[in-house]
Amino acid sequence: MAARLRRLPTRLLSLAATRSDRRVHEELTRADARKWHYAALATLAEFGPASQAELSSRTGIYRSDLVAVINELAERGLVERAPNPADRRQNIITLTARGHERLGTLEELLAGLEDELLAPLSTTEREQLTRLLAKLVYG
Repeated sequence: MAARLRRLPTRLLSLAATRSDRRVHEELTRADARKWHYAALATLAEFGPASQAELSSRTGIYRSDLVAVINELAERGLVERAPNPADRRQNIITLTARGHERLGTLEELLAGLEDELLAPLSTTEREQLTRLLAKLVYG
């Protein structure tokens, strides 16, 4: 690879993201899950029950796509969907006990994958990389 390509941060970031995304997709597929499953479960675990609109906003999953994600999770008993008592037009999504267990399994899988992908980095370098990426993403 040309030296100027090896020094170009945007190219390196893109290559690392592509590799990471591919491996995450492969491992989650093996576990019969998708990234959006994890995002929805993790968000419900952290913030508690939410309307579909709130869950869409908090996860970044488009509302139209979120309906399919919630359907898949509900079919597996990982979330429950119930009408909002304050607004019957709205559904409230709640994480089930089985959903908490599934989230734990997916977190273990992703932690192992992070260890694989970040193996060349020390603990300090991993923490620094996380801080720098968060700064790039969130400002």
